[in-house]
Amino acid sequence: MTTPVCTGASRAVAASAGHRRYPSFSSYVRARGPVLLRTARSLTANPSDAEDLLQTALTKTYVAWERIEDHGALDGYVRRALVNTRTSQWRKRKVDEFACEELPEKEAAPAPDPAEQQTLHDAMWRAVLKLPDRQRAMVVLRYYEDLSEAQTAEVLGVSVGTVKSAVSRALGKLREDPELSPVR
Repeated sequence: MTTPVCTGASRAVAASAGHRRYPSFSSYVRARGPVLLRTARSLTANPSDAEDLLQTALTKTYVAWERIEDHGALDGYVRRALVNTRTSQWRKRKVDEFACEELPEKEAAPAPDPAEQQTLHDAMWRAVLKLPDRQRAMVVLRYYEDLSEAQTAEVLGVSVGTVKSAVSRALGKLREDPELSPVR
C-alpha cells in the first residue's frame, strides 16, 4: 500500500498558509487520496508520474476550492482534473524535441556514379541490339515501354503465349551476354 502522494499532498498543504484556510481540503486528501492515486496510476505507466499527476490535479483542486459548490462531487472534479492534466502533458510531449547522441535520420546511400550508370546503360543497349528483331521488339515494348504482356501481344499481333516465351528466351540471352557479366 503506497500513500506517499496523499500524505505528501496533505503535508504540503498543511505546511502552507492555506491549511488554515481549507482544513476540509486536507481531510479530503487524506480520505480519498489512495482512490485518486489508483485513478492516476491508470492514466500513466509510471508510478512516479502518477504521483506527480495527482499532485498537479490536487493543486488545481485546491486553487479552485472556493469555487467548487458541491463538495460531494469532489471525486468527479479531481478525476476530470487528472484526465485534463494528463491530456495536456501528452499533447506537450508530442511537440517536444529530445537531444540524442545519434541523429534519427539514416545516412543517405551514396549516389551511384553517373559514369558507371551510363556505362551500364550503353552495355545494356548493345546487348539488346544483339537480340533478333522480334525478341528485341518484345523486350523493348515490355520493359522499356512498360506494356503488359497482353498489350505487347496486341501491338505485335501475336498471342500472349508467344510474347511470354519470346521474352523469356531474350532474357536468357541477355543473362548470358559477356558484356553484362560485371553487373551480376
